[in-house]
Amino acid sequence: MKDAVYAANDGIVTTFAVVSSVVGAGLDPIVILILGFANMLADGFSMATGNYLGTSSESEHFQYERRREEKIFAESDAKAKQEINDILEEGGYNNKDIETIADTISKNKKFFLDFIVFKRLGHMPRSKNYAVKSGVVTFFSFLFAGTIPLLPFIFLSDLTAGEAFVWTIIFTTIALFVIGASRTIFTDKNWVVGGLEMLLAGGFAAVIAYFIGAFLQTII
Repeated sequence: MKDAVYAANDGIVTTFAVVSSVVGAGLDPIVILILGFANMLADGFSMATGNYLGTSSESEHFQYERRREEKIFAESDAKAKQEINDILEEGGYNNKDIETIADTISKNKKFFLDFIVFKRLGHMPRSKNYAVKSGVVTFFSFLFAGTIPLLPFIFLSDLTAGEAFVWTIIFTTIALFVIGASRTIFTDKNWVVGGLEMLLAGGFAAVIAYFIGAFLQTII
């Protein structure tokens, strides 16, 4: 769900920024569609592969650290157990509890290793399938949301670029607010605040892109 929300966020903002800049430059609607879809596909693929590689690297790093801890465990139980003691001490446990918990944890080698690495890195390992799924979800969420600013240019082809852009602003405003509000699923932030934050950020990016396009039109 998190991958979908953040990919949709990026998809709609980047595509809207492209549309804004092209409209600002006074180019034809067909050019807007071509550049919009080209940017959307390229950025969507880039974000998806980046997400996949990042998740895979995170998992590989976890497994590397786990093998290192496994080697320490094999060479010296006492040294490995001391790592557990240090972690528990940082957590505020007293000496008696530390000894009891450490003895219990060290009886299960798999949990022992996962616990140490988790406390060090702050995350559990992710499977290869999870990385693939994350990349696929990111790509299609990016495409779905990124299509929204282009809808008026697809279905309202009888309008001028400026008229279609007005509908793009309306569609994108609604979508930005909904996507921003949905981000609060993962936080304790108020959904209205989350929606307005996303709306302001996306709107700011679009305004900048629009005026850059308008400026370039005057000098090219």
